[in-house]
Amino acid sequence: MIDFIPIEYYNLFYYNFLLLIVLFTWINAFGTPITAIKNLKNKHILGYFILIVIIVYMGFRPISFVFGDMGAYSRSFASFADGIPLGLGGDLGFNFFMMLCAKVMTVNFFFFVCSSLYILPLYLASKKLFQEYWFYSFFILICSFSFWSYGTNGIRNGLATSIMLLALAYSNKKIVMVALMFVAISFHKSLALPVAAYLFTLFFKDSKKILYFWILCIPISIAAGGFFESLFASLGFDDERISYLTSGNINNDDFSSTGFRWDFLIYSALPVYAGWYFIFKRKYKDIMYAQLFNIYLITNGFWILVIRANFSNRFAYLSWFMMGIVIIYPLLKKQFFKNQHKVLGTVLALYFSFTYIMNVILTQ
Repeated sequence: MIDFIPIEYYNLFYYNFLLLIVLFTWINAFGTPITAIKNLKNKHILGYFILIVIIVYMGFRPISFVFGDMGAYSRSFASFADGIPLGLGGDLGFNFFMMLCAKVMTVNFFFFVCSSLYILPLYLASKKLFQEYWFYSFFILICSFSFWSYGTNGIRNGLATSIMLLALAYSNKKIVMVALMFVAISFHKSLALPVAAYLFTLFFKDSKKILYFWILCIPISIAAGGFFESLFASLGFDDERISYLTSGNINNDDFSSTGFRWDFLIYSALPVYAGWYFIFKRKYKDIMYAQLFNIYLITNGFWILVIRANFSNRFAYLSWFMMGIVIIYPLLKKQFFKNQHKVLGTVLALYFSFTYIMNVILTQ
């Protein structure tokens, strides 16, 4: 357990560590093209360093309710360690995974395993999609606004979305993809939404019409958002997820603000703008990218419909987990700008700036 850092500064230390890496990457981007062999070697070394440091730092954090639901997970782990049988309710895959871990390891090592299973799929997905440029994809994913909280608080959801992203990266290997999607849903039932969105995009590929759907969700939510919150709450989610839509702050979550969240809508619109720019304005043709963009639009549109709900960020994460990929994908696949390495470094810096402002500056 990492206990030499005061727990009240644990998150702050993490975000400032990322800030240093972002500044280094941004400055380096103005001096060295990303295609330079020396630069790629250095970025690979840096990427592996970040991968190991964050897995260890996140995985061996102190067990505390300071990290939200971590305390509740530790209690469930203790119950399994004491021999409580596996029930048939909840997220069966995750509960089975926790029960197995409780039989062979300590609770501290369990959280380390969770950290590894949360972060490693992001590396593997980036490696699969972008080969030698994987660092930039991996780094933008861990710079995301909700990355830390879904590795320390919403652990089931975080694990499930990472597995889902890896599944999408293996869309050319259907057996592997289907198996990973099944695991993702078994870890958190809410992943049925992005899986359903993926299945929809197999038959309906018109990105322009799906973009119109996303735009239409905004005035519909403004006019009749309460209807959709009640509708989705009646579709058979378990009691925990219903509480996010219908109840007050019964979970003592830090994020309890309700209302139409224009700030998060603007944040969610960043990959929408990126997809529009590359697909429609720059006529970028890539089947994989178009599908990722369409899945994002569908899942984020669902969130917009329930945007007023308590903790709607938990529903937003069903699209936010792939936000970084949607933004950076074309920049790692094709030359669009004369000094594209400078554009890439600036995109990473601006993307992380929202994370830093929301999680550090506005929380002080």
